[in-house]
Amino acid sequence: MGAFDPWDAAFLADPYPAYAELRAQGRVHYFEPTNQWLVPHHADVSALLRDRRLGRTYQHRFTHEEFGRTAPPPEHEPFHTLNDHGMLDLEPPDHTRIRRLVSKAFTPRTVEQLRPYVERLAGELADRLVEAGGGDLLTDVAEPLPVAVIAEMLGIPEADRAPLRPWSADICGMYELNPSEETARRAVQASVEFTEYLRELIAERRKAPGEDLISGLIAAHDEGDRLTEQEMISTCVLLLNAGHEATVNSTVNGWYALFRNPDQLAALRADHSLVPSAVEELMRYDTPLQLFERWVLDDIEVAGTTIPRGAEIAMLFGSANHDPEVFDTPERLVLSRPENPHISFSAGIHYCLGAPLARIELGASMKALLDRAPALSLAEEPNRKPNFVIRGMEGLRVSV
Repeated sequence: MGAFDPWDAAFLADPYPAYAELRAQGRVHYFEPTNQWLVPHHADVSALLRDRRLGRTYQHRFTHEEFGRTAPPPEHEPFHTLNDHGMLDLEPPDHTRIRRLVSKAFTPRTVEQLRPYVERLAGELADRLVEAGGGDLLTDVAEPLPVAVIAEMLGIPEADRAPLRPWSADICGMYELNPSEETARRAVQASVEFTEYLRELIAERRKAPGEDLISGLIAAHDEGDRLTEQEMISTCVLLLNAGHEATVNSTVNGWYALFRNPDQLAALRADHSLVPSAVEELMRYDTPLQLFERWVLDDIEVAGTTIPRGAEIAMLFGSANHDPEVFDTPERLVLSRPENPHISFSAGIHYCLGAPLARIELGASMKALLDRAPALSLAEEPNRKPNFVIRGMEGLRVSV
């Protein structure tokens, strides 16, 4: 397991050979530096995502002490209050109730109605990139599109949108392995500021509801159930963070993969009908969320190894998406791959609610760049962010 080192620059540049070693060495591995059990195979990850003996939280059943864990430091409380009331980090019955209520506002029709806005904005961003003769695909196209879309959906005024991406980045820093105290400080500060902002915006929408998602969340009710204010705030933050972190990184990781596979880029330029399957393959090939954690609520067994209650499992999405038991020649980028059961959107009760919107955004962005910048090329080699869990770039300089 020596090749698996999530703090090593060479590993971060290309973790996939290390994953192949992990898969060859077995189905589950204890990793002492993070006190986690690593699961690298697609079949096991897929099954465990649906296994109710695992949970994103354990606090619906155990205290920290009963579970053999230490409570977070009191100074981290604003982050945990924000994080722990979002449906991604809840289990039934709270998860079921909140997801049902959010789904009443976040409907397929709501998402589909955004398509013209997404396509128009993607076109405008691509046009600006062309007019400038190139630029940074990350800051000029990949970031502005999903941030604007989810802000539009939530009803956040344009004048208020500048802090959204920095707040999100600071909060998401806590999802990395063994985050530093400085990372925690920044996450707490962002949590406080974002919460205060949303509390005021929700108060305004209570007085004057609109057609936006926040107004929909306020109105959503089912058999007398309503979202609490904290649940609404946490849901908005989750939708923003999940709604753009994966899309931003999928866009940049994806175009970098295309530049390194010119035959596939040429095929895509020749046939734009490949865009939907290209989106799926690029999410598989260089997965934006490499790892997803679950707590073991009751002892489980994986391939003859008992993993006890109180342990933490790290499901390696990036490895699962390169498992040769499921994907033919997984190390190759094949935009026309006919069967692509990648798990980049997770599975089970925590399957990504925003997957349809992400697909619209990624497809619109790709089509706009193919149409308006047919000679798009890499201007300089990018630097990877020093992150493992959320995989992305510092930037991606391109020429048109």
